[in-house]
Amino acid sequence: MARLGIFIGSVYGGAEDLAEALASSAASVDTQVYFDPTLDDFLDYKDDTVLIISSTTGQGEIPENLLPLYVALQDQFPLLPEQGFGVIAMGDSSYGEDRFCGAGRQFDALLSELGAKSLQPRLDIDAGIHFEPLEVAQDWFDQFVTQL
Repeated sequence: MARLGIFIGSVYGGAEDLAEALASSAASVDTQVYFDPTLDDFLDYKDDTVLIISSTTGQGEIPENLLPLYVALQDQFPLLPEQGFGVIAMGDSSYGEDRFCGAGRQFDALLSELGAKSLQPRLDIDAGIHFEPLEVAQDWFDQFVTQL
């Protein structure tokens, strides 16, 4: 059975709710959701697949609960050539193009630098257009899971 680690960056719970809903829809996949992930949690999936689901805070920044993982990956720079990944970025385009979905964009770029393989293009969800992110994310996630 395929393994999928879902790593969440959430400020008000929207990304967490989305992650839980998607995880429960993946019956054929061994899925684990991490709200306060450590580098060890993440590296446990170095030969499997990870999904980053993150809202964006402030000026396009990574939420506090996910930031330590990002910093640890940047600092230790573990090469991840066997890891597949996907990113669902949540944001609000009214805050400006350079800030929109900034947390997801940062993770997408870093994982690519670490040699991980993107299984599908990043999904950017605009809160100003999509009030229910699950409606947009479910089809993307179903396609993502078929690639595991």
